[in-house]
Amino acid sequence: MTGLRLWRAVPIERRSAYGWLLLLVCLVMFTTPKSGYAGNSPPLKIIAFGTSLTARGGWQPALETGLAACLQRPVKIGSVAKSGETSLWALTQIDRVVAEEPDIVLIELYANDAALQRFVSLAQSRKDIGDILDQLRQRLPKSRIIVMAMNPFSGLRGLIRPFVGSYISAHQAEAEKRGLEFVDHRPNWQRLTPGDLAAAIPDGAHPLPDIASDIIVPELVKHIAGGNCKE
Repeated sequence: MTGLRLWRAVPIERRSAYGWLLLLVCLVMFTTPKSGYAGNSPPLKIIAFGTSLTARGGWQPALETGLAACLQRPVKIGSVAKSGETSLWALTQIDRVVAEEPDIVLIELYANDAALQRFVSLAQSRKDIGDILDQLRQRLPKSRIIVMAMNPFSGLRGLIRPFVGSYISAHQAEAEKRGLEFVDHRPNWQRLTPGDLAAAIPDGAHPLPDIASDIIVPELVKHIAGGNCKE
């Protein structure tokens, strides 16, 4: 009623111009997104599934921010990850991953399989990752499944993983055999000088979160967005 009274108060000779102005204001009100993202898109849900390289990684918040800015939609990243665990543990966690109904699953599950004291053979690790991928693909048919190779190991952490490259290759082969995606972060780590690499991964296994974000996030944003970045 207030709007009607204001309209009647406008001189008749000016109503045409005010009418167009009112129409323009209404259009702006109804077409401007209520959030910072165009079209109020639902969050892109990602689950990071892995070992301490995920549980202690610290790169997830930066990936949320970077990917959201690129895609112009909110991004929410959760984790199903535990330090020191192997692909045998991961087989028992698939229900947790599926329950989240993610759009994307990021997987790194080779690192502890490759540690000699864990006694997970290369053949067993390959079978486990194959079973994990099959179950995820069957139960999350619309989700993107991305297997990853993370950072290099050094010092004692490297010595107890003499065949880690073979484990990575096995997991990559199982992903590619199923037509799934694989992202290898190792080349970006290898661009660092030996001194910078040692400083970035002081314990020989777990990168500092800010450095991990600098290395991992741009590669994942590029891969997930597929050149469709709207920044």
